[in-house]
This record gives sequence, C-alpha cells and structure tokens, in this order.
Amino acid sequence: MDKDVSAGSGITTVVGRLALGITLLAFGLGHTAVIDGVSAADAASIAQYVGGIALFVAGLVALREGDAAGGTAFSVLGALWFTWAVTEVASGNEAGLFLLLFALVALSLTVAGGDQLGQGVYGLFFVSLVLLAIAAFAENGGLAKVGGWFAVAAGAVAWYAATAALAHWPTALPRRAAGRGVTATG
Repeated sequence: MDKDVSAGSGITTVVGRLALGITLLAFGLGHTAVIDGVSAADAASIAQYVGGIALFVAGLVALREGDAAGGTAFSVLGALWFTWAVTEVASGNEAGLFLLLFALVALSLTVAGGDQLGQGVYGLFFVSLVLLAIAAFAENGGLAKVGGWFAVAAGAVAWYAATAALAHWPTALPRRAAGRGVTATG
C-alpha cells in the first residue's frame, strides 16, 4: 500500500470500511423499501456475517496492528451489528432503545475525529439511527424510510472511502486558504 494515501488507507481499514459499507447499504435499502419485497429483516444475514463477524474480526486485527481508532470502531460496530442480527425484538420501544444506544456509539465515532470520509460515514449513520429510533418509538414508516436513506448514504460513503484508498482516489476535500477569495473594502 502506498504511504502517500491519506489516513485510513491500511488494508484492515479498507476491509472494515467495505464490510461496513455493504452492511449499511443492505440495512438502509431494506428500510427504504425501494426494492420490491426487500425489507430490513432481509439484511439480517448480511448484518450478522459481514457487519457482525467480518467487521469484528477486522476490528481485532486493527487493534493488533496498533490502530486504536479503527479497531475500536470496527469491533464495537461488529458486535452491535451481530447483536442486531440475532436478537428478536419484542416491541417498537425495544428496537428504538437499541437504535438509540447504537446511535450513541456512532456519535462517539463521529466526534472522535479521523479522516473526513470516516466522520462522514459515522455522522450519516448517527442521523440514520436517530431517525430509525424515533420511527420505532412512534411506529412511523415514513420516518423509517428517511432513516434508511441516511443509512444508504453512509454505506455509499464507506464504500467510496474503501475504494478510494485502493484506487488512490481523493479521500479529502480541498480546503481554501484563510482569507482567499475575500476582498477588503474600505
């Protein structure tokens, strides 16, 4: 791997982001109901094996390699995805509580820093989980669809981040120099 690629370019991070991206896309698309006959429950096997087991293992490998941020994110998210996939939810309130707790993890990962794409993934995922939690509490299918679209967006950003690291595409937004483009008037 080329050392000139920005933060988060290690192969473990790429694998973790691909696993997270696939899981988020399946989870989100299931909630949007945009594909006829596909529901959030249909994402459970992907969440269990790809989002749960593969992501958890990627997290452990990242921790072993000394990547505390990636290791923490992937192992915790892997455990949560696995739990979501194998747990039978008895009520909307139980689902809402689980999603809110999951959202707190996503919020922690968002504010922890890291590269822009990683923060984008976790920030979009946080919004998705909050919307889905409120939808579960309120039994509001329309709000669940909106939350699903935020999960789809998070999955797309995670997929892009992984692919960009492999393909050496841009992984950071260019920043304007301070004061550039501003004219003083007298």
